[in-house]
Amino acid sequence: MKKVIFLGMATAILAMSSCSTVPLTGRSRLSLVDDTQLQQQAAIGYAQLMSNPQTKVVSTTSANAQMVKRVGQKIAAAVTQYMNQNGYGDQIANYKWEYNLIDSKEINAWCMPGGKIAVYTGILPVTKDEAGLATVMGHEVAHAIAQHSAERASQMTVAQGLGTVVGVASANSKYADYINAAYGIGGQLTILSYGRNQELEADKMGLAFMAMAGYNPTNAVDFWQRMAQASSGSQKPPAFLSTHPSDAARIAQIQKDLPEAMKYYKGK
Repeated sequence: MKKVIFLGMATAILAMSSCSTVPLTGRSRLSLVDDTQLQQQAAIGYAQLMSNPQTKVVSTTSANAQMVKRVGQKIAAAVTQYMNQNGYGDQIANYKWEYNLIDSKEINAWCMPGGKIAVYTGILPVTKDEAGLATVMGHEVAHAIAQHSAERASQMTVAQGLGTVVGVASANSKYADYINAAYGIGGQLTILSYGRNQELEADKMGLAFMAMAGYNPTNAVDFWQRMAQASSGSQKPPAFLSTHPSDAARIAQIQKDLPEAMKYYKGK
């Protein structure tokens, strides 16, 4: 019993002492897992996923693929500038941005640690234009910048106990397993399920990031309204909405966050 209590206390102390700050929001996050290691494993996993014959990557010469790359580059440039100017440059020093469009009916998109982005063609009818796409990509890039993957892995580590902390900290294979499971490497394409608070944080950061990139963040409300319509009446929500806040709650919070996001918008 004493050993269990000791391990529990040690895990709690380690968790409390292993925190960092999320850029832009200033929230304190749990950081037991090194995001740099996740970035390395994500790069490997992303390359494997894109070379998998089951992954139908749209030709980079197509108009939609070029749009994904164009919007992604604008957001990446704006985020990089913000991070460097605000003392977070070290967190993205090893980012190697990539943008790919995948031919799939799924309404989905994601950004791995390190800037590895995928957008599915199934979401394009909902995004409709570059501003809608910027809403999606800004949101997904925000997950990576906020290190939500590392935070979720850290939370899992705490839940599993102190012994696992040592294992995660010393074995790259554990990072690989996490990336593979989170993004469906080697199997059906999936998306990492984030918590409700992380989703709302990604919404807030995403608004600012799309504004920095020259896209009017007020377009985000229209996108999420269209997304709500796309998911209405279906038994299973799109993967993009898995474990996400309710449509009404999300849109209401976005409207509250818009005034702050507009400070970054210069109408480029």
